Order: sequence, then C-alpha cells, then structure tokens
Amino acid sequence: QLQLVESGGGLVQPGGSLRLSCAASGFTLDSYAIGWFRQAPGKEREGISCISSIGGNTIYADSVKGRFTISRDNAKNTVSLQMNSLKPEDTAVYYCAAVALGFRRCLISPGTYRYWGQGAQVTVSS
Repeated sequence: QLQLVESGGGLVQPGGSLRLSCAASGFTLDSYAIGWFRQAPGKEREGISCISSIGGNTIYADSVKGRFTISRDNAKNTVSLQMNSLKPEDTAVYYCAAVALGFRRCLISPGTYRYWGQGAQVTVSS
C-alpha cells in the first residue's frame, strides 16, 4: 500500500522556522515528482513547492520563494520542506503529494498529484 506521512508540524512564533518531512512507504520516492501544498481554513488548497524526479529541479510559489526550501533524501526515502521566516499567513495544514512523473520538471497544481499524505498542522502565532 502506497502511503505518504508528513511530520514536523507544530506551533512556532513569527520569524521562526520549521522543517516538514514527507516519508513514503510502499514505494520509493526517487521516481516521483513530489509537491508540497497547504490549505488554510476557508481557502483553496495552494501549491507551494515541488521537486522533480529527475535532476531535482524545483519550483516555489511567490508566497514562499526565498523562505522555503524543498529537498530530497533518496537514501531515507523522504522529501523535506525547510520553512524559515515564518509568517502568520503561513498557518495552514500542509500536505505532501506524489506523482509518477519521470521528467526534469514538476508542477504545483494539486490536480497533477495522485498520492497524498494526511496533512500536518503548522501554526504561526505569537
């Protein structure tokens, strides 16, 4: 059974940092494009970053560019999202997702992805 599990969420003060991890079971992530998404209450799911399966090319939404960094660790079968300079507007449930896409590019459109984790809450508040 293919599963994705996010971890690392929590409560952080504005300006702080968190690192989210997405661990896969039942398949190896190195053949998949991986995306990170978030959804705040009352808002649509937003694509914030992705990393391609080939070449490790990345895309970031303007809202997180320069603050968030996506990376792969194929040996651990995980993808991480390092989040720095967090703002209250970053508060949301964060999801990782995977799609078998053997390209040197990826997309941050939610409809592209087939497998989804259960989500991790990130709250930025003083």
